[in-house]
Amino acid sequence: MTTVARRLGDAPAPESLDPAERMSVDELRALQLERLQWTLRHAYDNVPHYTRAFDEHGVRPEDCRELADIAKFPTTNKADLRENYPFGMFAVPQDQIRRIHASSGTTGRPTVVGYTAKDIDDWAGLIARSIRAAGGRPGHKIHNAYGYGLFTGGLGAHYGIEKLGATAIPVSGGMTPRQVQLITDFEPEVIMLTPSYMLTLLDEFARQGIDPTSTSLQVGIFGAEPWTEQMRSEIEERMNMHAVDIYGLSEVMGPGISQECVETKDGLHIWEDHFLPEVVDPIDGNVLADGAEGELLFTSLTKEALPIIRYRTRDLTTLRPGTARPSMRRMAKITGRSDDMIILRGVNLFPTQIEEIVLRTPGFAPHFQLELTNQGRMDALAVRVEARADTPADRREAAAAELVRAVKESIGVSVACEVVDPDSLERSVGKLQRLLDRREK
Repeated sequence: MTTVARRLGDAPAPESLDPAERMSVDELRALQLERLQWTLRHAYDNVPHYTRAFDEHGVRPEDCRELADIAKFPTTNKADLRENYPFGMFAVPQDQIRRIHASSGTTGRPTVVGYTAKDIDDWAGLIARSIRAAGGRPGHKIHNAYGYGLFTGGLGAHYGIEKLGATAIPVSGGMTPRQVQLITDFEPEVIMLTPSYMLTLLDEFARQGIDPTSTSLQVGIFGAEPWTEQMRSEIEERMNMHAVDIYGLSEVMGPGISQECVETKDGLHIWEDHFLPEVVDPIDGNVLADGAEGELLFTSLTKEALPIIRYRTRDLTTLRPGTARPSMRRMAKITGRSDDMIILRGVNLFPTQIEEIVLRTPGFAPHFQLELTNQGRMDALAVRVEARADTPADRREAAAAELVRAVKESIGVSVACEVVDPDSLERSVGKLQRLLDRREK
C-alpha cells in the first residue's frame, strides 16, 4: 500500500457517526428485516411488474420471515427496467416524484429511476456519510467533477456535499485545463470524479508545468468504473493524496451505496441499513456464501419511488466482514463485470487484469484500449497502450514484449501489443470505454 505523506485528521469520532454505523450486527439485521418486509409489500402492492413476477414465482411478501428468505424472490435486471420504460417501475404517483434520472441509453432504451423527497434526503445522507468515511469533513471544499444532468453522479454527490456541511464546487466534467486552474485557485481539500478522468487531469497538470503534489487536495473519491490497486498507487504517488473508492449504480440509487473508509482502504463498506446485498453464481443464480466471488445483487430497503428487488448488477465481487464499520459488510473492489468478460480461445479475462499489467510495466502510461477482431475462425485481442512521454523508442518495443509475456504467463492467452504516442487515445470525462469489439458478427 502506498504511503501518503499528506495526513488527514483522525478517523471520525464514534459520536459523529450516523446511528446505523454504530449498531451491533444483531440490531442491524433486525432493522434490515423490518425494512425488507416493508419493501417487498410496497413493491408487490404498487408495481405491476413485481405483482406479476412474485405471482409467477409463487411467493408473496408475507413469505419473507427472515433475511435468507430473500432468495425465494425473483431477481430484477436491466431489461425489466427497459421493458417498463419510462415510469412503469415507479411505486408512487407521479405527483410524488421530485426527481428523475436515467442512464445514457447508448445500447437501447435508457433505464429511468425516480425519487421522492424522502428518497433524495436519504440519498444525500448516504453520500454525506460516504464523504465523511473517505476523509471529507464539514467546511471542506469539494471539487465535484462527476457529470451533472440525467447521470446520477453529479447531482447525487452535490446534495451529499451540502448535507455534510461542506462546500460544493459543481464543476462537472470536461474543460480539463479549466479543471486544473480551478483546483489551483479554489484550493479544494477533496475531489470526486472517475479514476480514468483523474489520470487525464494528471496529464493536464504535467502539460501546464504544475506539480500535482503541490495542490491542496488531500483525498480523491473515485467511482463509476472499476479500477485497480495499481491505479490507486499511481494516483496516490503522483498526487500525494488518499485515493478511495465509492460505489453506486443508478438502478439501485446512484453513488453512495458503499464506500471505502480512508483509515483502512480495504474494501467498500455497504450501507446495509439501506441496501441488502447478496452474491450469487452468475450462471445459475444460486446464492453464494460470504467470501465467495460472484455477481453482486442489491435489494433496496428504504426507497419509495422505485423499490428494487434483487437487482443483478453484473458486477463481480465478494462480501467480507466489516472492519472500520464492524457491523457493515464490505464488498471487495469490483474485479470486472459478468457482461464485459472476454472469452478468448476458451480463457476468461477482464479489462482490469490487463490494466494491472499495464500499470506495472515501465515505460507505459496508464491509458490503454483493448481491441477484439477476427483472425480466421479465431478471435484475436490487441492491447493499444500509450507510452510515457519520456520513453525512448527502443524501450517501447521492450515494454510491449514485457506486456505480451506477462499476459501469457498470468492469464494464459496470447495478445498483440501496439504502443502508441502519448495523448493519442481518446480520453473520456466519464466512464472509460476499455473494450472495442470489432469482430464480424
